[in-house]
Amino acid sequence: MSKSEIKHVAIAGNIGAGKTTLSALLSKHYGWDVHYEDTSTNPYLSDFYNDMHRWSFNLQIYFLNSRYRQILEIRDGDRTVIQDRTIYEDAEIFAPNLHAMGLMSKRDFENYRDLFKLMVSQVKGPDLLIYLRSTVPTLVKHIQTRGRDYEGSMSLDYLKKLNERYESWISNYTEGKLLIIDVDNLDFKNKKEDFGSIVEQVDREIHGLF
Repeated sequence: MSKSEIKHVAIAGNIGAGKTTLSALLSKHYGWDVHYEDTSTNPYLSDFYNDMHRWSFNLQIYFLNSRYRQILEIRDGDRTVIQDRTIYEDAEIFAPNLHAMGLMSKRDFENYRDLFKLMVSQVKGPDLLIYLRSTVPTLVKHIQTRGRDYEGSMSLDYLKKLNERYESWISNYTEGKLLIIDVDNLDFKNKKEDFGSIVEQVDREIHGLF
């Protein structure tokens, strides 16, 4: 088996962890295609941040549909694809968090979970999942740097709750190969040696798949 037969690499991590940046860098380095999270054309995102209770279910269904389509395209295609965020994160982190915060009703959450379970029963997990572990101060710094208007109202408590759910999910992740990268002390966007260290780790995991 060769590297080219790896079909699906995915990057997971909280808001501001650096998923999109690392996806772009790894895509360029390995010659992989990249599927970004649909934030620019998502019709619900800005409404959601203005009124989370009203738009939480719509937003999560949109993301679920978008990521499920990405997985089908990856598996049907003949190219290796790196995916910015996974279908699991919506169902294991974001939707449960919204439900726990009282921002998604029990009825909507159960409906969402049933649909998620049906979808993931039809597909398999990524060949390699890269989890970017980050503390809240680092997340905040990254979020402020990119300056997206709709993210300006996010609270520290919200990010902290998401981080706790991420750690719980990752500690029980069994869908495939997992690489955890602590990003607090890395600047892989601007420092070649930091990105190089990540590439070395990814190479080891890829070779370990064979």
